[in-house]
Amino acid sequence: MQLKGLVKFFTAALILISLYQLSFTFIVHNVEDKARKQARREALLAEPGAKGQELDKLVDNRFERITDSMQGVTVFSVPLLKKYTFQAAKEQELNLGLDLQGGMNVTLEVSLDELVRSMSNNPKDPTLNKAIADADQAKVNSQADFVTLFGEAFTKANPNAKLAYLFTKPAEKDITLQSTNDQVLSKIRSEAKQAIKRTYNVLLTRIDKFGVVNPNMNLDENKGIITVELAGVRNPERVRNYLQATAKLQFFETYTNQEIYATLLDAETSLSKYLSGTKTGDTSQKATEKKVAGTTDSTTQAADTGSLASLMGGSAKTTETKGASADSNTAALEKAYKEFPIRSILYIPEELASNPSPVVGYVSRKDTAMLNEYLNIGVVRNKFPNNVKFLYGAEDRESRRNPNAPLRLYAIKTASGNNESKLEGDHVTQARMDYNPLTGQPEVSMEMDAAGARIWKKMTGDNKGRYVAVVLDDKVYSSPIVNDEIGGGRTSISGGFTSEEATDLANILKSGKLPAPARIVQEQVVGPTLGAESIAAGFNAIILSFVAIFVLMLIYYNTSGWVANVSLTLNLLFTVGILASLHATLTLPGIAGLVLGIGMAVDAHVLIFERIKEELVHGKNHQQAIIDGYKRSYAPVLDGHIAQLITASILFIFGLGPVLGFATTQILSISISLFCGILVSRLMKDMYTTNTRHFKYFTVISKAVFQKANFDFMRIRKVSYIIAAIVVLGGVASLFHGFDYGVEFAGGRSYTIKFDQKFEVSQIREKLHNYFGEYPIVKTIGTNNQINITTAYLITKQGQDIEQQVMGKLYEGLTKEGFVPTSVSQPEFAGKYVQSSQTVLPTISDDLINGAKWATIISLIAISIYILVRFRKWQYSLGTFVSLIFNICATLAVFSFFREKVPFALEIDQHFIAAILTVIGFSMNDTIIVFDRVREYFRKTPNSDKKATVNKAINDTLPRTVMTSLTVFLVVLILFIVGGEVTRGFAFAMLIGIVTGTFSSIFVAGPVLVDMDKTDKLHVEIDHESRIQELKKMA
Repeated sequence: MQLKGLVKFFTAALILISLYQLSFTFIVHNVEDKARKQARREALLAEPGAKGQELDKLVDNRFERITDSMQGVTVFSVPLLKKYTFQAAKEQELNLGLDLQGGMNVTLEVSLDELVRSMSNNPKDPTLNKAIADADQAKVNSQADFVTLFGEAFTKANPNAKLAYLFTKPAEKDITLQSTNDQVLSKIRSEAKQAIKRTYNVLLTRIDKFGVVNPNMNLDENKGIITVELAGVRNPERVRNYLQATAKLQFFETYTNQEIYATLLDAETSLSKYLSGTKTGDTSQKATEKKVAGTTDSTTQAADTGSLASLMGGSAKTTETKGASADSNTAALEKAYKEFPIRSILYIPEELASNPSPVVGYVSRKDTAMLNEYLNIGVVRNKFPNNVKFLYGAEDRESRRNPNAPLRLYAIKTASGNNESKLEGDHVTQARMDYNPLTGQPEVSMEMDAAGARIWKKMTGDNKGRYVAVVLDDKVYSSPIVNDEIGGGRTSISGGFTSEEATDLANILKSGKLPAPARIVQEQVVGPTLGAESIAAGFNAIILSFVAIFVLMLIYYNTSGWVANVSLTLNLLFTVGILASLHATLTLPGIAGLVLGIGMAVDAHVLIFERIKEELVHGKNHQQAIIDGYKRSYAPVLDGHIAQLITASILFIFGLGPVLGFATTQILSISISLFCGILVSRLMKDMYTTNTRHFKYFTVISKAVFQKANFDFMRIRKVSYIIAAIVVLGGVASLFHGFDYGVEFAGGRSYTIKFDQKFEVSQIREKLHNYFGEYPIVKTIGTNNQINITTAYLITKQGQDIEQQVMGKLYEGLTKEGFVPTSVSQPEFAGKYVQSSQTVLPTISDDLINGAKWATIISLIAISIYILVRFRKWQYSLGTFVSLIFNICATLAVFSFFREKVPFALEIDQHFIAAILTVIGFSMNDTIIVFDRVREYFRKTPNSDKKATVNKAINDTLPRTVMTSLTVFLVVLILFIVGGEVTRGFAFAMLIGIVTGTFSSIFVAGPVLVDMDKTDKLHVEIDHESRIQELKKMA
């Protein structure tokens, strides 16, 4: 072997670098373990009675305080070189993904519809808004960008209209009345690209201030998608608010309730007639004047269906209805809804109606959509002044604790009716969390620039004795009364904040507002308990896989098995070490990649060892057998690894979220396997082998298995074709029979819940139907008391509080129906019972589906082209393609027809696609082994019989084929059994693929190779090795 010194150097260097990088992980883990034990002791001393979630929160708070105080403490030093503080060591450790330590993975889509409206000179234009709505709808089933879809929708609805009329502004020089639609769209597209980049940068700044160690954030500029991974976070609602807040701060003048009531009554009368189908005309208010000054009438109070009067508790005056039957109450309630459609859902207490206030009334959360619809109907909207805008108040601390607490409704004054305020948040230069000197409550103090200070001074001076509203992201946080003009440009926002919430809001304001809103389209939340279970399952799978392969190598390959085992150990060490040095994040799919890498890394040794054994059988000594065995194994080893790298790279390109971790780990493992399997193992053999000393390759078992195989595979190829045809037809039929799609592909919200006892899946599904309005998908996960519930409830609705509404509905259904004790609060339910959750909106699920399809198609084409280039005959490429189609169809058929017959979930999701692509790469390994031997035999005996030659090649490589399949099957089986629920579907798909891949490489690829050679040119091959020897002799 040449370059031994270089191989030794690189091996030693990689060992030292890997151990050095991984040492930070062990040191940090040790320090944090001690810190957490100290935090627990302090928490129990401070609060002896604390337990459960309360104790966990106390421990977390003290743990953060202890580790924060240790940031500058030296915890690791390299003698004579460098010392590392805890913070520096923390930055160098191998990061664990959210699925291993709990946390949140979020995919945000930059919403360009609001950007388009903001660029228009008339954001309320019906033509503009219809085109935007049509573009939003078309986006679900299209790969085109939003601006293109907007242009197409506008042109379709208005063939002869010009966009320029909607987008010309005095300050906009690039768009004039003479601009064509394409020029306008080009400008919008340019602004959209800049907005996406600015949004990413603003979010990046926010994340840096969030306090999460080593957050992971990526931008896909073409799709306008931003992925954020925050491992270790414990408050998903805080993250949602933090990331989705556009930070659009505005200061508005307001209407008082008494100024708006008369118009409200007139609008309600018009709405009542509109809803009943009569024309709106002049109406008398006499019939309703009593109603506005008092509480809701007795008919509304009688039916406790979440009305505002019942929700207000002590602040609402209730009137008892005596002697009224249920039927008469229902009839009276229906009559009230028809006559007073607004005030039947907008509660106006007597004390509010009789005193000036910026609050118009109160509305239940569940009624906000209905009230919004009413207020936007033309006959209602036209009654109000052009500059009035209705906004809801932000939730304070108490209302967040009580999901039934109502929201305040405000009527604010916009500037010239264009939705803008007289003072925008762009003038705010500083924001910080502070405490109100009078109340002692947390608030956000702000300072403005000179221009903002002048506007604020004039605005407060003009509104003495009136109210001004402080609005953030269209929510009113406070509405103080102005006693005197305020100079100096100082003000504050108060809203019942906790200190943490006030700090978050200050950080959001300091980071700047988003140029375009970012909304969450996919979300995954993993609780710390599930994370700990995943770590245990993942590492158990790695250890058991290692032990199983170690034993198998020694049983089958005798002492030479130690070469494979040492090489395998180095492969794993180098892979994890490089991941740590790259500051990569290790996820559960990444661990699955490591486990799979263990099996695949052995394949190179199996191919080489089997070839060495053949050379020994042919009478060569051990030194020559090693030389020839390695030389003649290079081609199949390289081809197999390149095929796997092709599919892993395609998965990396098209994958999203956790699947990227699997692809990254697999690419590294495969690449390092080449170094360890070829160079390191050869170095060990050459160093040990002499004329009197060598490794042993045979055992009693390996001598007995497949050594003289002589099966006539060609004779039964018609049977093979029939089996293959049936399987392919089953795969096609599965497309019509259907699949269980994971939430990633189906869209929806998925919750994994661990109950206190076992419940029937059908029982939960039936009961929750009454709450979601549809039958959710309910499946058992692992143990019988762990259930996954997937629902499409409110999946098409947008808003920051939608996640909370869906969680509230799930909590309501499970508690009222007795699945969760009623004594459990909603926060306790979310923290203790909900193990993980995932949200995928339809837009992103369509992207994932299209990406999965293209990834599979491109993999098939890429592998077929590679085989065509390597073997230079299309028959090899066709045999490869047919065998791969067979493997895919077999897996699809099993996942379709057996999904209700196995005790675990068989879902089509990203993990399934990862398995399919991995199977494509792996099955090529077996096929290439056979094809390479076929080509070798044709070179040596050009005029030999095709059937006999292919048959002999399959038989002679049978030990390799079986052993490579067996090693991978073994580690995947271990992963399937002990790897946990997250990877179980992936492992099962891999098991099917390994079996079918082995079958197709023996019974499908070879026969197709023979039968497709109609011109009888398959056997024409040039023996390059013999030709080189001849040329050397001639020279």
